[in-house]
Amino acid sequence: MNIKLYNKISNKGLSRLDKSLYTCSEDVENPDGILVRSAKLHDIEFNKELKAIVRAGAGVNNIPIDRCSEAGIVVFNTPGANANAVKELVFAGMLLSARPVFDAMSWVETLNGDEDVATLVEKEKSKFVGNEIRGKKIGIIGLGAIGIKVANLALHFGMEVYGYDPYISIDAAWQLSRKVHYAKTLDELYEKCDYISIHVPLNGKTKNMINDDAIAKMKDNVCILNFARGGLVDEDAVCTALDEGRMKNYVCDFPNGNILHKKGVICIPHLGASTPESEDNCAIMAADQLSDFLENGNILNSINLPNLTLDRSGEARITCFHKNTPNMIAQISQTISGEGINIENLINKSKDEYAYTMVDVNSKSLDAVIAKLDAVDDILKVTQL
Repeated sequence: MNIKLYNKISNKGLSRLDKSLYTCSEDVENPDGILVRSAKLHDIEFNKELKAIVRAGAGVNNIPIDRCSEAGIVVFNTPGANANAVKELVFAGMLLSARPVFDAMSWVETLNGDEDVATLVEKEKSKFVGNEIRGKKIGIIGLGAIGIKVANLALHFGMEVYGYDPYISIDAAWQLSRKVHYAKTLDELYEKCDYISIHVPLNGKTKNMINDDAIAKMKDNVCILNFARGGLVDEDAVCTALDEGRMKNYVCDFPNGNILHKKGVICIPHLGASTPESEDNCAIMAADQLSDFLENGNILNSINLPNLTLDRSGEARITCFHKNTPNMIAQISQTISGEGINIENLINKSKDEYAYTMVDVNSKSLDAVIAKLDAVDDILKVTQL
């Protein structure tokens, strides 16, 4: 199977793909799968053989999800693989907001070594007084892989922690410390917290969620930390709040011309996942998900389909990526049985307007049934494994 690489993918991940089964290169043609980090794929024309795209990272804004779904291409990401790296940078940003260390260090760099540096330092250091974060309140918006780590670490710093996530999963809830206050509304979090850290995906519902109205509900001198996506925050509203003295700092990992050199904005050049450990973790998770899908049809951490796994049985497996329309399971099973093939096992799950069905059968001679399934309305892609 051919795997096309966009960007450099860690060898620790690529080494998990069996070389006898996979050819991995930036130059392969007609790939069965794509491994990508930040390269933009919106203008790429995908070949008919392409079955999966895996983003070695969490955000998938660089992938045309809708177009992939219509072509029956499963899109994966690797949530949590870079969570520790982002968590640590969030706290670096918070500490830079609490204590003006960068400004102080920049001032020290202006000193002349021939001067009485020690005396000057003692005389001027009062200009760089900051605050401790112990005892301060932090609100975490989004309690996923990163948000939970930020919340739990904040407790170790002696902070009072509020979390908001109406869609928190059971697994995530188990990982969250009992000492975290669960905010029932965003307003509650805005009103109480000195620091607000955002950890939600960017979509139509969350774009510019931090806007004039939201900031108006926050405490004066609040610091907003954004290491998720730039579009979550209305930067014009932030600049206005900074100019009016209602906000202390906006710390973000997404610099642009609108906020560059703005007083009160601390810009970090998108370093959230820029550690070798994070890149290795993302590549390993991406490679494992891709191989399990291409070899077994199992799905974990897909953007456009639900998680679904099935132990192998029978002699072969048929997978169908299809639209979530009535009577689809009946059409699939009747098409298979109509060819005199017995179904050993079947599983189906849906996610919004799309669904996925895996069928284990007692035959390897499936050319005819694959062709008939491929012709069924609303079946987008059929694969024999």
